[in-house]
Amino acid sequence: MSVDDEAPDAGSIPRRRRAPPPSLAEMAVDRLRGMIIYGDLAPSARLIEPELSERLGISRTPLREALKLLAAEGLVMLRPNRNAIVAPLDAAELTHLFEAEGCIESFAARLAAERMTAADLRRLRGFQGRIEALQGAGALEEYFDINQKIHRLIVSSAKNPALAEAHDRLLGRLARARYFALGAQGRWRESVLEHREILTALESRDGDTAQRLFVQHVGRTGEVVAAACASPRAVRAG
Repeated sequence: MSVDDEAPDAGSIPRRRRAPPPSLAEMAVDRLRGMIIYGDLAPSARLIEPELSERLGISRTPLREALKLLAAEGLVMLRPNRNAIVAPLDAAELTHLFEAEGCIESFAARLAAERMTAADLRRLRGFQGRIEALQGAGALEEYFDINQKIHRLIVSSAKNPALAEAHDRLLGRLARARYFALGAQGRWRESVLEHREILTALESRDGDTAQRLFVQHVGRTGEVVAAACASPRAVRAG
């Protein structure tokens, strides 16, 4: 047996395997997703491959793979023999998605009121403090990132992997619309106050109130987006 084949000493600490670095396609997905969510790429905008390849610093092969992955997320529309486009904001589809989100998140909040740990609550309080500070500073993108984490934390605190899996897929499809809604007049401040009320209900282990508040919270966001979609001039970049 060679030196390389020798078993490690009983008292040695096994090396942690490092996660493989993300592929070019995965990095392109992350960048393009952000550009779509934050409005750098507007709804229905053509995705011209040579331009995007140059902008992202990658070849067209990983770019095409990234576009396929984003199409599976509902953010891109692939068209045979034509340029792909950013998926438009469809009012009917978004209404259905927000209804589904409201069902999942409100039920998860009810379960979380009973099941979330003290550590979960401490983390949620920390997130609440951060979004209040970010709202006061006008840092919308940073606020949105923490806001997404709050929604994921509450669902994960329900300790139901099936709910969490369904929610994760749904949240990705709704991210662009939810970011747009926060930019609407007055909605950002409204959202902060709604999150504070939800936190209070969860701290009190009041599942009924947490569920009711989440239904109202998600429903209000859906109303703002639906109103914007009904007025095309109001939809600036998704």
